[in-house]
Amino acid sequence: MKDGDAGAEQAGARPKRADARRNEKTLLDAAAALFVTSGVEAPVRDIAAKAGVGTGTIYRHFPTRAELIIAVYRHQVEACAEAGPALLESSPTPHAALGRWINLFVDFLVTKHGLAAVLRSDNAGFDTLHAYFLDRLVPVCGQLLEAAAAAGEIRSDIEAAELMRGVGNLCIGADHDPDYDARRLVGLLIAGLRRPL
Repeated sequence: MKDGDAGAEQAGARPKRADARRNEKTLLDAAAALFVTSGVEAPVRDIAAKAGVGTGTIYRHFPTRAELIIAVYRHQVEACAEAGPALLESSPTPHAALGRWINLFVDFLVTKHGLAAVLRSDNAGFDTLHAYFLDRLVPVCGQLLEAAAAAGEIRSDIEAAELMRGVGNLCIGADHDPDYDARRLVGLLIAGLRRPL
């Protein structure tokens, strides 16, 4: 049983069925993909079409746009957190795993940019989400960095929060310039972490 299901039972609510969880995941994946390409103001009808559901299904799960955006944010944080260990197992090298994970992180950051505007009037809510983001992702990035350093692929003096902040700063320019290629610049940053031969 998932933690969320246990919490629902304690509160007297029934846990979500497996198909309901799958439907919600499909909605969140579709919304996240559209937020990356079209921003957080992407029309609900486009999200519904991409997810293969009606707009009523989206509103049943997420009555307001803010609730949908926050759910996408949390969904992407969890996906990034869970991807780190899986990439370490499946990638040819720890450095390759780090590069692949940073690409997921870049997609997440592009989506996250609209979050501040949505929560402008709710500083406490934004602070809570930011703390959640740090608590879940900094340790995963740290694990990837430690594995790459232990393999002798990168320098050992790089802090996870420092790298994530640098990646975030490189992603900011993508908001206002369609010719700005944040992924290319982030790729150069990751390549630059390698130890000199």
